[in-house]
Parts: sequence; structure tokens; C-alpha cells
Amino acid sequence: MNNIQIKIKAVAIFSALAALMAATRFDHFGSAVSLPDASYAVFFLGGLYLARTSRASIAAFVALVLEAGSIDYYATSVQGISDWCMTPAYCFLIPTYGSLWLVGRWFALRHTMEGKGLIGLALVAWAACSFAFMFSTATFYLFSERFDDMSAIVYASRVAQYYGSYVSVALLYIACAVASHIALDIIGKHRMNTKSGIV
Repeated sequence: MNNIQIKIKAVAIFSALAALMAATRFDHFGSAVSLPDASYAVFFLGGLYLARTSRASIAAFVALVLEAGSIDYYATSVQGISDWCMTPAYCFLIPTYGSLWLVGRWFALRHTMEGKGLIGLALVAWAACSFAFMFSTATFYLFSERFDDMSAIVYASRVAQYYGSYVSVALLYIACAVASHIALDIIGKHRMNTKSGIV
């Protein structure tokens, strides 16, 4: 694959991730008419698939963070969705998303997405999404100024009920993206073999 093809592929991946976030960020848990928020998966997949181009990777991360902030601003200012999460803790979403991006990047530069690599990917994705959930909820507790009268233990027990849905939704999006990647690779290899006369 030459440099132009790599850049076209990176732009296509970035566009797909930006579209996925735009389509899902308005509803954390999803509903009958909307998909659940894919933000955790978007940032993990961004690191995973855009890792080879470091400057472009940083630019893509910044652009997706700005998109997330713009969507949240629009949702709370224009659509009238509750701004309960818009507190001093909101800025901690940047390191939350950064951790997902960096773990995805770390995996991409060291492993392949085949065989045992897929098991490693599943474990790394689970660990990254779990850390992101715990970090974002902990910083919200500490810095949102909304829980002065609530102990950390009570808070932890209340947010623990959301852990499964946040992480499982992110893992489902990641699994769908990786499955699509593998399917496209198989189709591409089959086409190349067909063109070269190998069946």
C-alpha cells in the first residue's frame, strides 16, 4: 500500500469514526430510536487504526475531542438536553478519551489482529474501557461539585450499575469494527488472488 492509499484509508477511517460519534453521542444508553453512545469505542478505534501516522493521529484525536465537545454543547444549549454533566469535571473527559486512544495505539504498534492477537485485543479493549469508565466516574465524583454530601462508597455503588452497559456497548462497537476490518481484508485478499489467477 503506497502513501496515498494509506492517507485515503486514514481519512475514510476518521470520517467513519466521526460519523459514528455524531450519530450516537446524543444518548448514552440508546433507545428505541437511537443507538447507545459509541464515544469510548470511537477513541479506542481511533488509536487502533490511526496509529501508523503520528501527526495525523494527534490531529484526529484533537478533532474528535472537539467534535464531542461541540455535540455536547449543541445537545445542552440547543436541544435542551440536561446539562447535569457539564461541571468542572467535564474537562477530565480529555484524559479519559486520551487513555483509550493511547491503549488502542499501543496495541496496534505491537500486535496483529489475527489469531491470538484478537484475544489480546479483546482483553486490552476491556481493560481500556474499564479504566476509562472508572477514571471518568471518579473524576466526576471528585470535581463535579455535585456529591459533597455523598460518600465515595455510596457513589461507587450507584455508578457501578452503569459499568456493564458502558463497557459492553463499547466492546460491541469495537467487535463490529474489527469484524468488518477482517471481512474486508478477506474480500481484498480474495480479489487479489482472483486477479493473479490464484484460487
